[in-house]
Amino acid sequence: MFASIVIIGFSLVLFLYWFRYTCLLILSTKTTRDYTVQVARANHLEFPAIVAHLRSEVAVDGMDTLHTSLGRDYRLLTTLLRSAAQFQVGGLSVEQRMLMIDYHVMKGWYAIARRFSQALYAQQALEEMADIVAHLANDMGERAAARS
Repeated sequence: MFASIVIIGFSLVLFLYWFRYTCLLILSTKTTRDYTVQVARANHLEFPAIVAHLRSEVAVDGMDTLHTSLGRDYRLLTTLLRSAAQFQVGGLSVEQRMLMIDYHVMKGWYAIARRFSQALYAQQALEEMADIVAHLANDMGERAAARS
């Protein structure tokens, strides 16, 4: 019984490590053409300004407004991606689904870090959330370019 619990716990830790590593690897890949700025401009998204703001000094009080803006951009992009996926055979890719899960994990981590920790961890969570939104915007741009 004890051995089973240890094996399950160890497997869970390895799975979480794999998941985080894979998400960070997906976010670090670069495509041949970057569509993020075009998609952001066409849909009035704020994440490029948020990314620039996060790279500079961020006041602790301003993080909540950045978080709210990122949430709005994320909801809009996921709605667009899901709508576009209905017209394609494959639907959403595994990478997109993993990044959507990672966004919610980072959202929870932001809430915890914002409440109980230093602003550094909350800022890192916001940066990863912004990277996820940028990646999804780039995917949206690639789909639009492939259709035309």
